[in-house]
Amino acid sequence: MGRRAHLPDPASRRQVEALAGYGVPEDEIAGVVGIDAKTLRKHYRHELDHGHTKANAKVAENLYRKATGEGREAVIAAIFWLKTRAGWKETNCSASAPMRQIRRVEEGRISGSS
Repeated sequence: MGRRAHLPDPASRRQVEALAGYGVPEDEIAGVVGIDAKTLRKHYRHELDHGHTKANAKVAENLYRKATGEGREAVIAAIFWLKTRAGWKETNCSASAPMRQIRRVEEGRISGSS
């Protein structure tokens, strides 16, 4: 006599998607759900393939909210966001160079010497 066929429900789909999003290996997810890894892949392919994307989106949303807020935490989040998403990087330049650029902007000059 074989096992009963597995029938996914909305709760098990959410659970598999969340566990996949957290990076839990498929064989461990299968154990939590109580099925074989092959059965997991058969019934939950979409959740396994897209769980990490939804998790990343939630983390990015939270980081964005923090980066656009106020205080020290916002500064740290904004620096991280700009370095990883906007391609900003730290450079070794003289301390007076940024001040010259700020003065140029304040004086209405777009380019030229300081």
